[in-house]
Amino acid sequence: MKRIAIAASLAALVIGSGHAAQSQSLALKGSDTMLALAQGWAAGYMKAKAGKVVTVTGGGSSTGIAALINGSCDVANSSRIMKGSEIDKAKVRGFVPFQVPVARDGLAIIVHPSNPIKSISMEQLKGIFSGSVSNWSKIGGSNVGVITVGRDSSSGTYGFFQDTVLGIGKPYRSDMMTSPSTNSIGQTISQDAGAIGYVGIAYARAFGAKVKIIPVSKGGAPVEPTEENVRNGKYPLWRYLFMYTRGRPSGGSAEFIEWVKGAGGQDVVEKVGYYKL
Repeated sequence: MKRIAIAASLAALVIGSGHAAQSQSLALKGSDTMLALAQGWAAGYMKAKAGKVVTVTGGGSSTGIAALINGSCDVANSSRIMKGSEIDKAKVRGFVPFQVPVARDGLAIIVHPSNPIKSISMEQLKGIFSGSVSNWSKIGGSNVGVITVGRDSSSGTYGFFQDTVLGIGKPYRSDMMTSPSTNSIGQTISQDAGAIGYVGIAYARAFGAKVKIIPVSKGGAPVEPTEENVRNGKYPLWRYLFMYTRGRPSGGSAEFIEWVKGAGGQDVVEKVGYYKL
């Protein structure tokens, strides 16, 4: 399957920004995890619907949600659920955000291929990313210092991992390397034997042999982020990927989202490397 790599060939068709000024145009903004996915949707939709124009920009889930609230995009792509404070800001602007699940993801834990660790528990992940575990030997690995790599705070993936692994409001370790892009996380981990990070499953697979995906356990046997394990809830770091609109979608937004949820849009989900609804 062609996964994240399809983004490069599609980017020229869909890169853009700003609010859609015409009824035939639609502006999407937000999640970096969803960027290649949104680009694939835009290209497929414009091919299927002559005269439609869909522009896509990234920047992170928080950036997309902020753009939706201030009216500079039509649809916000988000890899996390909107915060109560964001919903409150939207209400001040006169609307209640409408949430639409559009795909599933298993957030993958990745390490350097040379790392001998075969699996990791949620408790061990918490220790690593909170700072109480600083050497791999403490959890059965080599005597190598742990280097944590994650997204920046504008990322929905940053927030999802923080809430799910560390606990709501609990801080990451102070020395975690943060990145504005998912691709750079893979690059960093591929070059450092002690590094560990978290990325959407499509990105993890696209990195190939440059990184190693680690099964995760939560009170039972370690589980890989396969489609089956995500669908049945056995993988502890699964999530929905969302689109948000200013109130219930209508017009061009509604038409686009229905296409995304239909066969054409869900085929794109599979090609990029995430899991269908």
